[in-house]
Amino acid sequence: MIARSVAARAAASVVLAGALLVGTTGCTFVATQATLIQYDPSDGVGVDVGNVQVRNAIALINSDGRAVSLMITLVNSGTRTANVNLQYQSGGEKTTTTKSVNPGKVASYGTTTDDTQIIILNPGVKAGELFPVYIQYGDREGKELMVPVLNADAHPEYADLLPPEIER
Repeated sequence: MIARSVAARAAASVVLAGALLVGTTGCTFVATQATLIQYDPSDGVGVDVGNVQVRNAIALINSDGRAVSLMITLVNSGTRTANVNLQYQSGGEKTTTTKSVNPGKVASYGTTTDDTQIIILNPGVKAGELFPVYIQYGDREGKELMVPVLNADAHPEYADLLPPEIER
């Protein structure tokens, strides 16, 4: 009888410990891992086109809306140079700018005051809107990226990256 109650207590302890373990960690069995959810950890947006990754794309607009500077980072994880085509509306017409990215390298445009800027005149958008940029290279199928349009009044950290005065 005593052996039976000791065994019953041990079994009850094991069941209680198991219930406690499942109760406190059970949601991890059914919840999606947050590390597997793709997101853009910045003001800009990104997309992958083949071996080229576009990161933190932002269109910085001047106060009169006549020009934007496309701030963008291109990463080539491939083994060949990628000639990346960026297509967008400028002055009501489709315009294509091509940027080469060497294999295993990163190319940034407009991300610092020393970078070359991609200036788009008369983009036809306002701050707070989305500016469509179609990105493609080689024979890869391209993708349209809806780039947020920001102004320096609301985002002073970008004030030095606006289009130059001569372009306004």
